[in-house]
Amino acid sequence: MAVCSVYPLNPNLLSHSLALSLSHHSHAYLSVESVSRIRRKGSMTVRVLSTHSNAKIVNPKRKSRYGHTFSLYDTDIGLDDWLLDDEFAEPVGFEVDGKKRVNSQKKTSTREGGQRLFNSRTSKNTREKSMVGNLYGTKNRTKEADSSDINGQGKLMTGKSSEDRYPKLSEEIDLDEKWLPLLDYLSTFGLKESHFIQIYERHMPSLQINVCSARERLEYLQSIGVKHRDIKRILLRQPQILEYTVESNLKSHTAFLIGLGIPNSRIGQIIAAAPSLFSYSVENSLKPTVRYLVEEVGIDEKNIGKVVQLSPQILVQRIDVSWNTRYLFLSRELGASRDSVVKMVTKHPQLLHYSIDDGFIPRINFLRSIGMHNGDILKVLTSLTQVLSLSLEDNLKPKYKYLINELRNEVQSLTKYPTYLSLSLDQRIRPRHRFLVALKKAPKGPFPLSSFVPTDESFCQQWAGTSVDKYLAFRQQLLLKEFAKKYEKRG
Repeated sequence: MAVCSVYPLNPNLLSHSLALSLSHHSHAYLSVESVSRIRRKGSMTVRVLSTHSNAKIVNPKRKSRYGHTFSLYDTDIGLDDWLLDDEFAEPVGFEVDGKKRVNSQKKTSTREGGQRLFNSRTSKNTREKSMVGNLYGTKNRTKEADSSDINGQGKLMTGKSSEDRYPKLSEEIDLDEKWLPLLDYLSTFGLKESHFIQIYERHMPSLQINVCSARERLEYLQSIGVKHRDIKRILLRQPQILEYTVESNLKSHTAFLIGLGIPNSRIGQIIAAAPSLFSYSVENSLKPTVRYLVEEVGIDEKNIGKVVQLSPQILVQRIDVSWNTRYLFLSRELGASRDSVVKMVTKHPQLLHYSIDDGFIPRINFLRSIGMHNGDILKVLTSLTQVLSLSLEDNLKPKYKYLINELRNEVQSLTKYPTYLSLSLDQRIRPRHRFLVALKKAPKGPFPLSSFVPTDESFCQQWAGTSVDKYLAFRQQLLLKEFAKKYEKRG
């Protein structure tokens, strides 16, 4: 029985932009590509899966029988996971094994003159694509493999049945024997049966890809700098990447990153941090985002590569909304000028990801509570924007108490040396202070915060007048004592 349906995208998932020069109104439709049956104990259920996962189709609270929650969005593990707005960027039409798939969309309109950023690079297109091709090397010539082919690590896979090789996966879903070569290959990257179930739930067509095509695409990613250990995380977050062809998608997006001035050595790290960028159109989404950063936000064009390296997620979020809401908040709350906020974003673009309610407000209120005025807070944030991401209980409050009680400093000293707030209390501040006290070289009065800034070598030469080894031995002993105290309190 064939099943076909069309679902309009939930408008609640979209936000109207604020102060747009880059405005567009898109209506996306999700066409059902397949109906897959999932076996459960004593029952049969039918689940509809689209080519792109949708929160309204797959239940976000559903767990597999092994207790794993199925992720629906592109979240970054260890990279400000909760801050991404990937769902607002415009998906790209892509080629799957020679067949073109295009999402319904309206073209983005841009203001006059908006093309100036990339027009200057038009003449470089041929050379950039050549650079990308050189990164990859010669075209993959792997031959078709069956279920008894070598698994990529020199181990010959036997012709065991799917139930024998993947018992849990076979029990969970209707496992097609044709998928086995691909599963065997992906297993070489550390993926387990539970991971395959997660990929199946998120984007089942990814498991139907020919193993040779998948190998070609993943080998290309590794050739441009993606680490073997990162492939697993990329596939769990963006399994669709197995469907994106090297020539029509992967190379063009890599050329785009190189065109921003990002060095080849950093390309792999950016892809690992934001693999979803391959699902967005270079012309209709990524380039307009960069133009907005330059023309509307005011970031210097020469700094765009640096900004993207610091925060790759900036390419796949709704940048107009992120910028306007945070700029307006800082302007009204602290009297920040536009130039001040642009400096903050350039130095620390993660600012555009931080929550206003959970990030900005609690930390600004804390700085006010210790006696800082709005002007002082603005100076600190302009110099050290990452203060907005530091933990109150584990970082800011303990350092403030040590500043007042042990170092005998006033809070105003933080406006001159805001870097103090970013340094480790256990690894840098306390050891250096105690070391100078032990050597009887600590100056009288407020302890100089400038002594915490230089490297260990410079500190020992300029302030302690002793060897680095002596200082490191002292620090190690102090750390052990502090650890023992904490252990006793917990006991």
